[in-house]
Amino acid sequence: MEPFFTFLSHYWWLAFPLMGVAGGAARAWEKNARGRHKRRLEILQAKSELKAAKTGAAAISPQASDATAGSSPLARVLQSHDDITARWLEYELDVGKMIAYPAMSDGRQPLTAAFLRAKRAADGLRPDSSTAVLTPEQLREYREAVIDYEAAFDVAERDARRLKDSGFTDAERRRLDTAQQLLRTAVDTAATPAERQLAYRRVREELDGLLSISDEAIDTLERRVALELPSHATERPDARS
Repeated sequence: MEPFFTFLSHYWWLAFPLMGVAGGAARAWEKNARGRHKRRLEILQAKSELKAAKTGAAAISPQASDATAGSSPLARVLQSHDDITARWLEYELDVGKMIAYPAMSDGRQPLTAAFLRAKRAADGLRPDSSTAVLTPEQLREYREAVIDYEAAFDVAERDARRLKDSGFTDAERRRLDTAQQLLRTAVDTAATPAERQLAYRRVREELDGLLSISDEAIDTLERRVALELPSHATERPDARS
């Protein structure tokens, strides 16, 4: 033990910077923990509001709630599942919405990541059809997963609409604004085919490196831009490299 105490007598001053490092790490951990706790509370609150809204709607308008009375409980859950996915696809397939609310397509955003996890969970429990035979426990588990899916989507959507393009630099925001303006020309039926094709190519150039746009979104945009675009206009970014 004597060498250890000798070391301490010579290097006692190291304790202060080490304490600072430890304190910084503790503060960072505490901040992350608070963030995770806040996100859990937001999702729990959204789930509570969602259940209350559905219960209230059924109480106010029983006929509306019975519109699908002929459907099985499983069919109604499947329909809810499809409705949420359709809302999500509006962001995934609409380049204009991607530009306006980029956080909805950014899996690095904590609430978007939580939504995507909830989506995977619901998709994993989804039966093949409304005629599938499920035990009461399986149906309950699937219904709860769909409720979680919808709540997580609502929270992520609210957060994305709050954030908008705040996560980008001034220069990047200008590029996003330019892309949004060009997009209007690209889908404007009053513009000439040449104007629309030029605007389309410039949209792709402005968004390159800023947003990750799926092939499906590009295909959807191309169908809106023109009946047929020249092959060089529809070429994928990875094909040019």
